[in-house]
Amino acid sequence: MEILCTRPECSHPKNHFSDLDDPTTLKTVQQKYCTSCGMPLILAGRYLPSKLLGKGGFGAAFLAKDRYTPTMRLCVVKQFQPEGNLTAQALAIAQELFEREAVTLEELGSKHPQIPQLYAFFPLVVSNGLTKQEEQFFYLVQELIDGEDLETELRKNGVFSEAEVIEVMTEILGVLQFIHDHNCIHRDIKPSNIMRDKQGRLYLLDFGAVKQVTAGAGNQQKRSTGIFSMGFAPPEQMQGSTVYPATDLYALATTCLNLLTGKPPEELYDSYHNCWNWKPNVPKISDKLAAILDRLLLPIPNDRYGSATEVLQALHSSPSLPIKPTPNTTVQTPSPIPLIVSPSPSSKVAKHSFSSVELLLSAGFTGFEGALLIIVLKGLIAAPGIILGCMGIGGLIYAQYRRMIEGKDLLIIGVISALLLMFMPILRGSLSLPYILIIAVISGAGLIAVTSLFRLIYQLLSRIL
Repeated sequence: MEILCTRPECSHPKNHFSDLDDPTTLKTVQQKYCTSCGMPLILAGRYLPSKLLGKGGFGAAFLAKDRYTPTMRLCVVKQFQPEGNLTAQALAIAQELFEREAVTLEELGSKHPQIPQLYAFFPLVVSNGLTKQEEQFFYLVQELIDGEDLETELRKNGVFSEAEVIEVMTEILGVLQFIHDHNCIHRDIKPSNIMRDKQGRLYLLDFGAVKQVTAGAGNQQKRSTGIFSMGFAPPEQMQGSTVYPATDLYALATTCLNLLTGKPPEELYDSYHNCWNWKPNVPKISDKLAAILDRLLLPIPNDRYGSATEVLQALHSSPSLPIKPTPNTTVQTPSPIPLIVSPSPSSKVAKHSFSSVELLLSAGFTGFEGALLIIVLKGLIAAPGIILGCMGIGGLIYAQYRRMIEGKDLLIIGVISALLLMFMPILRGSLSLPYILIIAVISGAGLIAVTSLFRLIYQLLSRIL
């Protein structure tokens, strides 16, 4: 049998012991030691690491067997051993977070079927043969979820459909409501922390960043290291401010954007205009789900949904029910939970955000079509045609604002309008087609110029004020 050494700096961690192939010896042997560095290999006297699953800043995770179970049950052994030269204070905080993960798994894992169970948590003090000093390691043993995380699914199978994303939201929202009801905030929701087992059930993993809210603690709580995944965390978490259940809901929304588009959240955020611009990357999505995601992505926690249950109700409500964010939305918030991170500007979300190119194209289209509309209507019904043409321009602007027409639609409508004038002389009246098209083009160019000017003035004033 092969056992893996868990000492981080071991030069030859693989160890093979032929005597452990005998079931009786395997169950009764007291201990085995690494032939390279002397590290004890049978952790807590029962867990046999066999494969490295991954490494991170705080340690490593191993696939292991529990020799004291009839079937040699597979499990995950996490080892706490931070990289780098941490100060004594930073090391103490990191260790506290590791212990907090164990406490959370013990409290919640046995009570919810979609949270891994904790099997053991123990320290190990060993002597380093090279430095002759004692080293202390901490281990956490938890249930193995046999499957793939959503990050791997996305990489293998491509983007998720709307129905698949709603399924993910529904299952994870149920887990989040349970966590929040037990005064915990996960703080690190992302595709790699959501695992689907071989039966199709989704699990929420990695409670290393979880924050437990102590009633009445208030500002007496000590500040802790800020742990979050860039792009998935909301503004309040990145700024080191208070976090809430709505913080997890924001991260779940960014997770859904990643699954829908296959792109990291940073690429879906327009930093120049300080707003989300994800819809052009999703070919088809219902207005209801888009509105829910937009509300979850609002920069102010109080403007998002107040709970995971509230999001579930919106997801499964009638499409006719209003789900737009309102300024009076009430959020039940726990006691403040400060974090220490480098501040970054808070984001603003615009539901109908437009890039600069889109705005100028829309202006040109509106000017071109508006001129054609007024010329045709004025020729057909004289003075009232001007009024109707102006109303038509208003309709065009509204349709573009609501994204009823966009992109290629603008070119198609413009070409159809020109063809109608070409083959239906009655629409042109006494004017020639080239003359009408020249006026329309000048009108479009003029509106682009005016729009550019107003946009420049707006940007200058926004920087000054």
